[in-house]
Amino acid sequence: MLKRRPLQSRSEVILRNIVVIFLTVYMTIFLLVPIVMAFAGSFHLWNPLNGTYEWIGLDNYIRMFRYPTFWTAMSNTLIFCAVVVTFRVVLGLSLAYAIVSRLTVHKTFFRTVFYMPTVTPLVAVAFVWKIMYNPQFGLIDQILGLDINWLYDSVFALPAVMVMTVWKDFGYAVILFMSGLLSVPSDYYEASNIDGANAWQTFRYITLPMIRPTMVFVVITSLISYLQAYVPVMVMTEGGPGTATYLSSYLVYDQAFVKYNFGYASAIAFFILILTAVLTALSFKVTGERG
Repeated sequence: MLKRRPLQSRSEVILRNIVVIFLTVYMTIFLLVPIVMAFAGSFHLWNPLNGTYEWIGLDNYIRMFRYPTFWTAMSNTLIFCAVVVTFRVVLGLSLAYAIVSRLTVHKTFFRTVFYMPTVTPLVAVAFVWKIMYNPQFGLIDQILGLDINWLYDSVFALPAVMVMTVWKDFGYAVILFMSGLLSVPSDYYEASNIDGANAWQTFRYITLPMIRPTMVFVVITSLISYLQAYVPVMVMTEGGPGTATYLSSYLVYDQAFVKYNFGYASAIAFFILILTAVLTALSFKVTGERG
């Protein structure tokens, strides 16, 4: 005989309704309204300083695709995403595999050590690395025995930001991959040992397929995050030298809050929003299949 669920008390119903209303109002004011305003503003010549708000149709979008700096920013963003995501996955999986397969004790210690940079404020980390890259008293040149002005050289500036970002974020991948590796049934490994599979064959044909959902999740969420990367560039290089470290989100900031081209900045932001929405939808699909 099925048990009947107890009826909710009046106070619980009221509390639930209050929470729902609060979240609805919050999401409307701080998410929906800005998106609608940005979308509408992308079709206008918009400068709030002098009160300009003139309809210009698709001119901002046409200008965006014709603007060389936009393509520079998008190119930098794609390179940034590709390199950082690759190293985040490779380092995260390698360290997670080493910890899970080689260490019988102290797993919690190493999990904590690698995860600490992830929870450290990004502004603080970027500022410390900026000091470390200083050619006069920074640790990087002293340790490597080099004399490179990392953040002011168009060749090294973007890679320098990438290195900091990888160091800051790969610990999160370590935690996720450790969870994925620990969830692989031990029976599979026992069967592979009986069949005479070596370590590489076991990793390729058992471990990788079993943690594929985790890997796809890490890749997709990383792409979503790095497509919107802004703080490292703002703190460390301010887009320079020249446009060597311009990323798409920094271009939005530069156009909106430095040059006050809010309409043009809105067009770029909405373009980024569309790309982010596509990746987010893909992320939900992958995690849904995983569940």
